[in-house]
Order: sequence, then structure tokens, then C-alpha cells
Amino acid sequence: MRFSEVTFGDLTPVDGYGPGFFRIGGAVFEGALLLLPEGVRPWGGPDDPAPLVAAAGAVDLLFIGTGDALSHLPSALRAVLDGAGVMAEPMPTPAACRSYNVLLGEGRRVGAALVPVSAPGAEGNRPDSGA
Repeated sequence: MRFSEVTFGDLTPVDGYGPGFFRIGGAVFEGALLLLPEGVRPWGGPDDPAPLVAAAGAVDLLFIGTGDALSHLPSALRAVLDGAGVMAEPMPTPAACRSYNVLLGEGRRVGAALVPVSAPGAEGNRPDSGA
């Protein structure tokens, strides 16, 4: 079997996550984040649909990390996203991070809107661990 190193070009994968934080490109970000081809920025969570709608032309698929467990998107948010033609896939944040990284590595037009996990002992690297 032949292995190849995954390259992401100018795009930035999720390096790690934990209670309340994400590590993206070696930098630690606290709170909910939006990862799009143009970069990483804070996100207001499910009550902040405007940046998700604005991503409609930039991504073919938007993963929405719902925290520790799968949660359905609020019906109002789902309606706004459907109306804007945004294909959104809700899933627990750990799965959203992994799925985002895989499709990003394949060169797909993908984005992620991530709510951090909150449970103590959640998988990922602590922001002060240097990992």
C-alpha cells in the first residue's frame, strides 16, 4: 500500500480541539468558529446565520459542529440555509472537525461552523500542552 502525505495548500485544517477551544494552524481560538476558504473567524453560533448564508458561493458543503453531541439545527436556521442554497450537515463537533479535514485534504470546497465541546476530558489537545 502506498501512502501520501496530505497537503492543504493555503487552507488550514483543524489541528486539535478541547473544552471551549480549537487549535487551527497552530493558533488557539476560544469559542465558536467559522472556517471558510477566506480564513478563520469567530462565529456567533446557531443564532448567527448571516456568515453561513454568505458562504453559499464559497463552499459546496458546510459542516456544522453542534458541540459534544449531535443536535438538530433549529428550524429557523435550517430554513435560512435551505433558502440560500447552503448544503449544511450537522454533526457532533469532533466528527465535523475530522470530516472537514478529510474533505479539505481532498481539495473539496468545504467549510465548517463549529461550536466547541464542553465536557471535561473531551478528546483533543489542551491549549497549553504545546501539542
